[in-house]
Amino acid sequence: MVSDKLSADPSLTRYAACKQVSDQVGVKLETLRNWVNLAHTEPAQTPETTIADKQRIADLEKEVRELRQTNKLLWEFTANFAQRELDRN
Repeated sequence: MVSDKLSADPSLTRYAACKQVSDQVGVKLETLRNWVNLAHTEPAQTPETTIADKQRIADLEKEVRELRQTNKLLWEFTANFAQRELDRN
């Protein structure tokens, strides 16, 4: 929303745009300004993902896949067991 206001009115300062938007959405001005500043941070200023981070992410994604598969099997087993109990009674 702030970017839209800045694009629509080039004479508007970032502060003024943040003020208008913060009033509209009910967010504190400083909070919105911090979010806007973070969004406009140059990519060179943000830390890059290291090889170790990428490996950790890959390991976590693999673990999530395995846990989801295990969870699915447990649900199927539980449903099967419950059905057998119902059939037995």
